Amino acid sequence: MWISVDRAIRERDPAAANTLDIPVHFTRLRLLGFKSFVDPTELVIAPGLTGVVGPNGCGKSNLLEALRWVMGENRPSAMRGDGMEDVIFAGSGSRPARNHAEVTLTIDNRERLAPSAFNDADQVEIVRRITRDAGSAFRANGREARARDIQILFADASTGSHSPALVRQGQISELINARPKARRRILEEAAGISGLYQRRHEAELKLRATETNLGRVGDVIEALDGQLGALARQARQAARYREIAEALRRAESLLLWRIWQDADRERRAAAEALTAALRAAGAGQSAASEAARLRAEAEERLPALRDEDAIAAAVLQRLTLERDRIDGEAESLARQIAGLEAQIAQMAADHERETTLDGDAKEVVQRLTAEKARVEAEAEGHDDLLAEARAAAETSAAALREAEAAFEGAAEAAAQLVAEHQSASRAVAETRRRFEESTRGGAQAESAAAAVGADLEKARPAVAMARIAAQDAAERADSLEAALVEAEAGASAARIAASGLKMVLAEADGAARALAAEVAGLDKLLARDRGSDGQILDAIRVEPGFEAALGAALAEDLRLPLADHDAQASGWRALPPVEDAPDLPEGATPLAPRVAAPPALARRLAAIGMVARADGPRLQRSLGRGQRLVSAEGDLWRWDGLAVAAGDAPSAAALRLQQRNRSEAAKAALAEAETAAAAARSELQQAEAAAEAATRRESEARLARKSADQAATVAARDLTRAETALEALEGKASALQAACRRRREETAAARAAFEAAEKSAAALADASEAKAAVEAERVRLEAARISAMTRRGEAEEIARSGAARARRLDEIAAEIGNWTARQATAAQRLQDLARREAEAQQELAALRSRPSELAERRSELAKSLEAAETRRRSASDVLAAAETELRARDAAARAAERAASEAREARARSEALAEAAEARAASAADRLRAELEREPGDVPADFGTAAEAVPGASDLEAEVDRLRRQRDGLGAVNLRAEEDAREIAAEREGLARERADLEEAIAKLRQGIASLNREGRGRLLAAFDEVNRNFAVLFKHLFGGGEASLVMVESDDPLEAGLEIMCQPPGKKLSTLSLLSGGEQTLTALSLIFGVFLANPSPICVLDEVDAPLDDANVTRFCDLLDEMTERTSTRFLIITHHAITMSRMGRLFGVTMAEKGVSQLVSVDLAAAERIVESA
Repeated sequence: MWISVDRAIRERDPAAANTLDIPVHFTRLRLLGFKSFVDPTELVIAPGLTGVVGPNGCGKSNLLEALRWVMGENRPSAMRGDGMEDVIFAGSGSRPARNHAEVTLTIDNRERLAPSAFNDADQVEIVRRITRDAGSAFRANGREARARDIQILFADASTGSHSPALVRQGQISELINARPKARRRILEEAAGISGLYQRRHEAELKLRATETNLGRVGDVIEALDGQLGALARQARQAARYREIAEALRRAESLLLWRIWQDADRERRAAAEALTAALRAAGAGQSAASEAARLRAEAEERLPALRDEDAIAAAVLQRLTLERDRIDGEAESLARQIAGLEAQIAQMAADHERETTLDGDAKEVVQRLTAEKARVEAEAEGHDDLLAEARAAAETSAAALREAEAAFEGAAEAAAQLVAEHQSASRAVAETRRRFEESTRGGAQAESAAAAVGADLEKARPAVAMARIAAQDAAERADSLEAALVEAEAGASAARIAASGLKMVLAEADGAARALAAEVAGLDKLLARDRGSDGQILDAIRVEPGFEAALGAALAEDLRLPLADHDAQASGWRALPPVEDAPDLPEGATPLAPRVAAPPALARRLAAIGMVARADGPRLQRSLGRGQRLVSAEGDLWRWDGLAVAAGDAPSAAALRLQQRNRSEAAKAALAEAETAAAAARSELQQAEAAAEAATRRESEARLARKSADQAATVAARDLTRAETALEALEGKASALQAACRRRREETAAARAAFEAAEKSAAALADASEAKAAVEAERVRLEAARISAMTRRGEAEEIARSGAARARRLDEIAAEIGNWTARQATAAQRLQDLARREAEAQQELAALRSRPSELAERRSELAKSLEAAETRRRSASDVLAAAETELRARDAAARAAERAASEAREARARSEALAEAAEARAASAADRLRAELEREPGDVPADFGTAAEAVPGASDLEAEVDRLRRQRDGLGAVNLRAEEDAREIAAEREGLARERADLEEAIAKLRQGIASLNREGRGRLLAAFDEVNRNFAVLFKHLFGGGEASLVMVESDDPLEAGLEIMCQPPGKKLSTLSLLSGGEQTLTALSLIFGVFLANPSPICVLDEVDAPLDDANVTRFCDLLDEMTERTSTRFLIITHHAITMSRMGRLFGVTMAEKGVSQLVSVDLAAAERIVESA
């Protein structure tokens, strides 16, 4: 039933007849300090089959782990450790631990098929080295390399640390129990897309990073737009900032002077307080010295009194102890007397008991002597009787042996004849079954070949139609891809335009809100300052820039109302112009044209002229009666000689006029800002509608593109499946034709074998006579066995009774000796008891005379105790009185010392306050000189203020705080607003270009990821079909029939789908892999692994004890499969095994030993070379 895998693959796929080449070959693995391989160890990986053998626990699996580790494995659990440093040799009983481990893998690259980064030498040497507390590093041909580059190198070579070709212990079970999506990795390895997955992951990381950068650039652009709007407002705040700064400088200077003035006054007050504290401290110290002297006198009297008290207490204590000792001695004496009386009573009882035991011993000795005579009489003639019984038993045993030999001869002859009959019957049945199966299989093969031929004719047109459909779907997907790119560009432009309009609208709304707040604030100020009696100020309008001039000219007169209708009221009345009024001096221009005011102010305004500040003093001399000159800054020159500078003139009216003008200008600007905001809002709505429409078009294009991609994927899958089905049908047709020929040959051979088996069965003799002879011998054997058992039992019973009588005689002799010895020592024990009783009576008499002596001594001691107690009490009373007096004087001394201490503390506080006041005054003066660069006394005069008129520090602080709040309320003032705006605009332009570059990069990355996905799907589907074909063939030949297939589940996308294994061994139902037995699961998993080899061979395959669940027959099939794989591929196999059959099939063997506990060593034997030497010999 076994057919070579090479033949089966050629039948299914004729193109796969040639040996499959592999781009690179592993030649050598070198270990140093890795786990148990502490010494340098080199494993040669030669072509063909290499076996690794050794006892359990010697370190064989460490070779597989070293190979995975050097190929980039970074999980400690995969190395069977808690941390990656666990791979370093940890030490043994005689070897210290190592600080580093190193594994080197040598790759043959003479054909220059390695990736370009490693393709500059005939050999590529990959080294991974790990050092404790320093991590691990890779080197490739002596140059440092990244772990990712090493992993991609092996992934491109269809291997790696996670390759399914590296099968560790228990991995077969993991493959069986894995979820479908976890099994998909096998297909990925077969398709060779592990590196593609890595590149796609890197592209996705770059895409996410680029999208993040794009979002950050957009945020920065929005922030810069906000800064450009803020710069315009900052320029307007600068002028106000300078005004407040000047007023703040004056207030801070006067505050520094006031602080210095207050500190100097505190300094003088502190000096006076220090003088008073010094006098109080001297008086307190004198009182404390007197109180200390009185306390010392009281302390000198105490030692003698304390000594007397201590002596009296010691005498009393000594007498008390003596009394307690006498009491204890009396109690001990009473206990001794009671003990002696109890001993005497016990001796009397012992004497009576010993007398009784002496009589009992005589009776026991007599009874034992009689028993001994009886037992000796029973033992006479025992030896003769025992010899006769043993002779009879030996005769029966010899007869039994003869019967057994006769029975075994007859049974062996009968069994041989029956076995020959059974073997012949089985041969007839087996050859008949094979003949019938061959006949039936030939008919089935002929029928199946005809059906496959019909299916093949139908499949060829279907493949052509599927190829046309796939080409149309791919062209449509490409056209929709271009439409999607165009839609994405339009949507991006619309969103950018909408974003720009949002910023314009935000700026317009912000400006409108700021102007509205300013107008509201100004209106509130104007309403609050408006008088209830209708001041004329509210009826005046002045051109901007002339508010200070009008305020200086009219000042508080503007607070008065119109009084045209009330002759008694105060206020302004309309009067006709003054006749012959003098003209204003030459160089002065009238103020009246700049002012819109009621007629009542006509005379006053006609007498006011505008001049430049520098011309005012000169033209004042030319003024006529009632005339006055003012400057735009607010300076005033009157005809009567009064001149008021702008800084000192009242400015309330001018401020109100400025506020009114500012309010009107702000209202006009507010109207313009609201109009601009409305226009911007309308444009934004249109832009958002356009962006929404563009986004909708983009979504529609993306959906269309996705639908087209799915259609293209489905069409490509259908094409692949149709082509696969066609190839399968062609292979099946070829295989069925060969099967028909093979079936005809097998039928002819089965017929001949059946006829020969029937002839052999007829030639055998009848077995019934042999069975009758065996039955007769069995009856004789049973009779002989019963007789032998009876005789042997009788002899054993006689021997047991004789041994029991001998043991009883020994026991009787020992008991007689014991009782005789006890009888001899009884008299001696009675004499000892009498002597000890007499001695105890004498000691008891002596002890009974001592209690009276102790009573007399205790009476004398009681008198001495009374006298000592009286002395002790008197000494204690005297000492207590002296200590009371000492405490009173000590309290007085402490009170005096406390008062002196408080006085000293007050003096120290006064000194500290004086020093602090002096330091504060000096610090205030130094700060004032440092900040104002003038002497403290000159400050008020420098600011035109008398020292007495300077406000208090709290008022100045409030003024400073108010000015600071006004200054701080302006916020940050940027005097470089225009320059900053130009710099920010240039930065924004650069960021806009960068955003465009990022958007272009995102589009390219998305296209690249989509291309990688398309390539991965195509290669994965092709690998699935090829592995499925190989798997089905290998399964059928490993099991001698049956069916098996791979099925994609859980998703329509091959890159996301899982892999389920369906199998049907011969004579069983179709089921999943998990429902098979352990051996069947192992064979099925091996079929899948080798199916992957045939699809995408790996440079190396390591199988760690995968043959453990298999019996000898299946191990032979497994080894035959390995031989086929070495012929079909150039994969180099490393087999770790304990099975003798597997060892015998290896080309070379490496033995792993552990002669030294914890240290592995490697030895090798080339079996192929050894066989050639034997054959040549």
